[in-house]
Amino acid sequence: MNRLFTAFIVGSMILGVAVGLACNQFLSGDQLTAAVDGFNLVTTLFLRLIKMIIAPLVFTTLVVGIAHMEDAAAIRGVGFKAIVWFILASMVSLTVGLLMFHLLSNVWDLGANLGMTSEVTTKASVDASNFTLKEFITHLIPTSIFDAMATNQILQIVVFAVFVGTAVAALDDKAPAVMQLVEQGMNIMLKVTGYVMTLAPIAIFAALAAAIAKQGLGIIGTYAEFVLGFYLSLGVLWGLLFLAALVVLGGRATGLFSAIAPPTLLAFSTASSEAAYPRTLEALERFGLPRRVVSFVLPLGYSFNLDGSMMYCTFATLFIAKAHGIELSVGQQISMLLLLMVTSKGMAGVPRASLVVIMATLSFFGMDEAWIALVLAVDHLLDMGRSATNVVGNSVAAAVVTRWEGQKPDRALPATGGS
Repeated sequence: MNRLFTAFIVGSMILGVAVGLACNQFLSGDQLTAAVDGFNLVTTLFLRLIKMIIAPLVFTTLVVGIAHMEDAAAIRGVGFKAIVWFILASMVSLTVGLLMFHLLSNVWDLGANLGMTSEVTTKASVDASNFTLKEFITHLIPTSIFDAMATNQILQIVVFAVFVGTAVAALDDKAPAVMQLVEQGMNIMLKVTGYVMTLAPIAIFAALAAAIAKQGLGIIGTYAEFVLGFYLSLGVLWGLLFLAALVVLGGRATGLFSAIAPPTLLAFSTASSEAAYPRTLEALERFGLPRRVVSFVLPLGYSFNLDGSMMYCTFATLFIAKAHGIELSVGQQISMLLLLMVTSKGMAGVPRASLVVIMATLSFFGMDEAWIALVLAVDHLLDMGRSATNVVGNSVAAAVVTRWEGQKPDRALPATGGS
C-alpha cells in the first residue's frame, strides 16, 4: 500500500508539472487565471480538510500520550532521562533548521526569487512585525478552550491538553471512562486523518500545476534548491546525531548506525518512520541495548522526539514566509522555536503531521494557512528524508539513555527478534 501510494504521489507530481507547463505555454490572460484558480480551489479544499481536523487531533493525541506516560512507573527514571534528552534534541533540531536556512539563504537566497507577495501579505506583515515574546507568553493560556478549538488556536489547545493529560495521569484510577472516550476520539480522528491524506496526490497535482502555470518552469529550480537545502540540513543533523552517539558509545557508534541502516532505509522508502518501528526495535535489541530501555524510549520518542520533522517545520516555515516577503525578527524566530517545540509533540502516527504543525504556526504568526501549498508539491520528497532522520534520532536517544542509566550495550547479545 505504501509503495502504491508513493507511486501515486510521484505520478501526481509528474502530471502536475506537465499540465502546469501546458497551461503556462498555451493559455494567457483570463484563461490562465481561470486555470490557476481552478487548481487553487482543489488545493484550498484539501487544506480546509486539514484545518478541520487540527483541533480534535492535537487535543486527543496529546491527552492520551501524556496520560499514559505514568504507566511505566517502574522505569520512571528512564522516562525522566529520556524527556531531558528529547528536549535537548528537539532544540538542536529546530535550531539547525533555523541556522541552515539562513546560511543557505545567503548562498541561494531561498524563496526570495519567487516574488509571491500578494494582496493578502499586507495583513500578515503587520501581524508578524507586531508579534512580541510577551504576546507569545500571554497567548499560551486560553480564556476558553471552546474558543481556542473553534479558532484553531493550536498552542492554547496544547496547554489545555497538557493539563488534562497530567490530571488524568495523577488520578489513581486514571479516569477510565474519560480515557476510553478520549482514546476512541483519537482513533476516530486518526482514521479521519488517514482519509484526508489519501487525497494528497490530488492536492499535490493541483498545487504543482498551479505553481508552474503561474510561475513557469523557473519555479522547479527554486524547488530543487529548497529540497537540496533541506537534505543538506539533514546531513548536518545526522552529523550531530552521530557525534552524540560517538560521545556515549565510542567506537561502537558506527556499529549502531550500521545496525539501524535497514529500518532507516525502510522509513526513507515508505516515508513513514512508524512503519520502521518494529525493525528498529529489533535492530536496537540485537545491537545490545537493554529491552527495558528500548521498549520505553522508542515509543516515547515517536511521540516526542521526531528530529527530522521538527527541523523541517523550522526550515519550511521560514521558506514560506520569505517567499511571501515576510522577514521575522530574531525575537519572533525564537518564539517560533518555542512554539514548534510544543506543537510538534504528540503527533506520532499522524500522516503528514508536519503540514498540520506548519499550518498552525503560519496562522499563529498571522500568515495565511493556504501558503503551505507552496511546499505541498514537494512534501513527499522531504517526508522521506525526515522519516529516516526520525528513526536515527530515536535510536541515538535509546543509546544515550542507556549510557545515562550506567549501562553499556552488550556486544554478545544474540538476535532476539522483535517479540
